[in-house]
Amino acid sequence: MLELTHVSKTYQMGTVSVHALQDVSVKINEGEYVAIIGPSGSGKSTLLHVIGCLDRPDTGSYLMGGREITKLTDDQLAVLRNKMMGFVFQQFHLLPYANALENVELPLVYAGQRHLKERARIRLGEVGLSERSTHRPTEMSGGEQQRVAIARSLVNEPPIILADEPTGNLDSKSEAEVIAILEDLNKKGKTVVIVTHEPEIAKRARRTISMRDGWVISDEKRDSVRGEDKTAGPPGLFESVMAGAHAGVGKAEFGDHIRQALRAICSHKMRSSLSMLGILIGVGAVIAMLALGTGAKESIAQRLASMGSNLLMVRAGSHQLHGVALEAGSVTRFTTQDVDAIAKLPEAKRVSPSVTGRAQVVYGNKNWNTKVEGTGVDYKDLRAANPTLGRFFTAEEIRSRQKVALLGVTVARALFGDANPVGATVKINRINFLVIGLLPEKGATGFQDQDDTIIIPISTAMYRLLGKDYLDSIYVEGVDPEQMSAAEKGVRDLIIKRHRLTKDKEDTFEIRNMAEMQAALQSTTKTMTWLLGSIAAISLLVGGIGIMNIMLVSVTERTREIGLRKAIGARGVDIMIQFLIESAVMTFSGGLAGIALGVGLSALMANLAGWAVRVSLFSIVLAASFSIAVGILFGLWPARSAARLNPIEALRYE
Repeated sequence: MLELTHVSKTYQMGTVSVHALQDVSVKINEGEYVAIIGPSGSGKSTLLHVIGCLDRPDTGSYLMGGREITKLTDDQLAVLRNKMMGFVFQQFHLLPYANALENVELPLVYAGQRHLKERARIRLGEVGLSERSTHRPTEMSGGEQQRVAIARSLVNEPPIILADEPTGNLDSKSEAEVIAILEDLNKKGKTVVIVTHEPEIAKRARRTISMRDGWVISDEKRDSVRGEDKTAGPPGLFESVMAGAHAGVGKAEFGDHIRQALRAICSHKMRSSLSMLGILIGVGAVIAMLALGTGAKESIAQRLASMGSNLLMVRAGSHQLHGVALEAGSVTRFTTQDVDAIAKLPEAKRVSPSVTGRAQVVYGNKNWNTKVEGTGVDYKDLRAANPTLGRFFTAEEIRSRQKVALLGVTVARALFGDANPVGATVKINRINFLVIGLLPEKGATGFQDQDDTIIIPISTAMYRLLGKDYLDSIYVEGVDPEQMSAAEKGVRDLIIKRHRLTKDKEDTFEIRNMAEMQAALQSTTKTMTWLLGSIAAISLLVGGIGIMNIMLVSVTERTREIGLRKAIGARGVDIMIQFLIESAVMTFSGGLAGIALGVGLSALMANLAGWAVRVSLFSIVLAASFSIAVGILFGLWPARSAARLNPIEALRYE
């Protein structure tokens, strides 16, 4: 029936070669009850794994029913294990998220015979567990789990039962029950091969093969062995099994793959939810960004207008020739008298001076390096800087050089977190300042964070903190947005006159017209919709990478489960399909939830921000299709990794 001739197997552990089997020749006839015994490391388990087609010998011949099987493919060996072998392991190897009946049914799934599931119920009854069929392994004793494993090994009615230390994790009562079941199976005609290191168990077998250091040192038969040298099972069984293996007969149905995948997903709810979350966010972002693209452009335009299209910024600059700075230090220095003079121009509505610098801000054990700007009272109206908490400083506080400050949102978060900073005292360059207000959030412009700033009185900044006796810039608000060119000319002429600038020195200061800058910024928003869509697509890809990462972790966590599935007949393609289905189901489910999130988020932001929103069917179909594609694409690598696992290495995985 089974004949191994001059079989050797060597494992490589680092630089050390371990000779697990050395020139082993063993012949096992149908109906025998054989015990393989020996100390740990003797090679007895390796011999059993070779007999059970879980491992391949390096050299030698292995005949089953007179047919050489060492040259069979992995898929053919899987079919052979499913039909010819029943495995009972020391560690039970039951699926923790499946009940006893579902565990026993598993070999039927990979035999394409799940419709015969009543057979699984019968096998459970034969091992005395009919009333425990709905219990999960965690709800059963070790002996009951091993009996479930035995029922699983019998469900496909294999002629050969292979047991690897089946009593190693059992108490004496459960041990006696399991051994009695195996003996009864042998009496009914099953060929039983058991690996054990307990002599009293080995003595109950009719034949004992002793091993040491990979060699068979003795082969003893206690009485006449029933059975003859013939093919196991009904005539032609081996031939029909091999014919089915070549033809692909017995493969699991697609519906069974889906059921197995859904069961695995539901058994790891937290991990699956985290996987779906990335896709959910990505799909929601795609739909929301595409729907809000137009509204975002309009909002940006409105936001720029709120900064004041009739705003001039007067700044000092060095004398230049053809764009090259000349006479270093030759710049126009503005004073508070310039501010007073500009304020008297009929074209000017409001004027505010400004000095800037960098400072280290400390509160408690937290510190932050930020921009400090000293300004006048009109700054809050010029730059839409009315505080959301607290107040702005007064003209009196400017005159008395009070140490008061308003914090930008970024600074406040860095120092105070979510706490209210108003009323707290912070150190700016080691000088105590009282926080009197929180500036409104303005966001980033280019690479500059407009909220990473502190506003203090102009006089305090000049004479107490920064040590400047001149202004860096002057903000001027025009009376009429339509006459900003006239206002710009008026301010320019005034400065040239006050500072007696000659023709060649008129470029030692500059005036920026914010209306012109806004026109330039608005031109860049024309591509906003595509950019937002691209960013959202990237977030979907990131979600896909998250799926791949979770699936790779899943492969690692479920290595033993994969080994078990392969041991009972799952082919590489079965494992691959199951993991791909798991990935696709999670991404599709996340995609459906993402569609709802995107539509809801778009509506919510439209109501809160007043943006125009239009969710298109195209964006929904695109996002859903892309999510499934991402799931299959990023699930492919983990699925292939799982499919390529060696069954015996997977079963041994710690």
